[in-house]
Amino acid sequence: MPTKYIFISGGVISGLGKGITLASIALLLKSAGFKVAPIKADPYLNLDAGTMNPIIHGETFVTEDGLETDQDLGHYERFIDENLTRLNYMTAGQVYLSVIERERRLEYGGICVETIPHIPREIIKRLNTLAEKSKADFVILEIGGTVGEYQNAMFLEAAREMSLKIPNDVLNIHVAYLPLPPSLGELKSKPVQTSVQFLHTAGIRPDIIIGRAVKEIDNTRKEKISTFCSILIEDIFSNPDMESIYQVPEYLEKQGITDRILDKLDLSRRFKDIRKWSNFVKKINSGKRKVKIGIVGKYFRSGDFSLEDSYVCVMEAVKQASWWNNVNPEITWIDSIDVEEKGADNVLADFDGLIVPQGWGSRGIEGKILTAGFARQNKIPYLGLCFGMQLACIEFARNVCMLEDSNTEEAKPDCKNPIIHIMPNQKEYLENRQYGATMRLGAWPCVIKENSTIYKAYDKWTRNKTSTNYQLPKVQERHRHRFEFNNRYRQKFEQKGMVFSGISPDGQLVEAVEIPSHPFFVGTQFHPEFKARPMNPHPLFLEFIAASLK
Repeated sequence: MPTKYIFISGGVISGLGKGITLASIALLLKSAGFKVAPIKADPYLNLDAGTMNPIIHGETFVTEDGLETDQDLGHYERFIDENLTRLNYMTAGQVYLSVIERERRLEYGGICVETIPHIPREIIKRLNTLAEKSKADFVILEIGGTVGEYQNAMFLEAAREMSLKIPNDVLNIHVAYLPLPPSLGELKSKPVQTSVQFLHTAGIRPDIIIGRAVKEIDNTRKEKISTFCSILIEDIFSNPDMESIYQVPEYLEKQGITDRILDKLDLSRRFKDIRKWSNFVKKINSGKRKVKIGIVGKYFRSGDFSLEDSYVCVMEAVKQASWWNNVNPEITWIDSIDVEEKGADNVLADFDGLIVPQGWGSRGIEGKILTAGFARQNKIPYLGLCFGMQLACIEFARNVCMLEDSNTEEAKPDCKNPIIHIMPNQKEYLENRQYGATMRLGAWPCVIKENSTIYKAYDKWTRNKTSTNYQLPKVQERHRHRFEFNNRYRQKFEQKGMVFSGISPDGQLVEAVEIPSHPFFVGTQFHPEFKARPMNPHPLFLEFIAASLK
């Protein structure tokens, strides 16, 4: 069959949940027997998401082949349990650059190169390439931003052109918001009508509308939307706020969205099987016990608000591991500045486990170092991720190895004992201000030390088939860093009881550290959260939660 293309747009406000909508639809179509290829289109001119401030944009996700992308790709991978690549992501910057580079090579034959038609054609070319390379039955594109913005107009134009040229193979789904003003007490459909009018202005008529709201959309609201948006009432679906994003696929499936999509594209199910997903959903907050996890970071605060999206992969990995351990997670976000100002004893005493995730620069690092020390001294399970591993090593150097003025060159380039130093090949990049896409990125092999804590974790959870992505002693994990552990100090650390339990195959790069005398004290240079999935939780998070329960 020819590849089918689904475009998902959003209206009125950003953050509606278009990414979760795409991930849910991709899961349902995959469960119906089809090969799906999700793709995110971001309207900004950045070539990737790697240089963006996480407080502003949210967490940067890294694919197996090393592309720094929007966090929505993490949701796609988590729902369909597949590794995605750079083909599954594009930005307006990538598209415009490709067109300009082709013009410089005279690939347009000397004609006048213009925004239309050449930019939409480049977008369509990328969609077709993804379809061909992935052999997909469905390519599903999430268009970032909201309709009516000039930034994403070319992606909407690409959707319009494809709808015109291959109408039987294209479906347009619009995700729109219905607010519930407290003073009125009812959902209001005007924002949906407005965003659909913007969509009509772009030359697109939505085939399906998914209404986002704090509660289920009633028939009265659906009738209004049907009347004013020129759409059949059976093509309007409800997606209210839920306890967990993982409940969305089942909720949409119960309304019949999969069959409606297939009917519109003249297709039939090959099979229907979402039992495994349903069994996982039953685990959500079904445990009788709770586990209190503190995550100490530096990208939470934005004015008076706390932004969980800065560490969304970590948060989801903790939730998944907790549910697979049959407990309910209580996750508390802690600004590392608070640990510095109030003291670790006053801030961290009530937690069963502590996580220090990734970060950059000097601000707030002393609070993270104090966190690592508090966990080490009080035998509280600790998981340090990337920067969290590096700072745990600095704490160990200062207070166990007694190496004065220990630090990372990232925060203090002239420190006496640079426990963490810049990787040799990164110096030239930084000197030339080459920041974008120059870090050590993507999946790299790591050799796990036999009988170590992390070896036992990988072995335990793969043997019982809870996690199936790994085969010891060498594992593939994803990275995003410029700095590394300084091997000058490896012998000193080993003498004081730290074990280097993960090493690169050439023996040069420290990938994981741990303290065997501790219930669970592990730091990883890689990011296990990037490969944690609902149906395939990560062994290190699973074991961290298991240790926290003790």
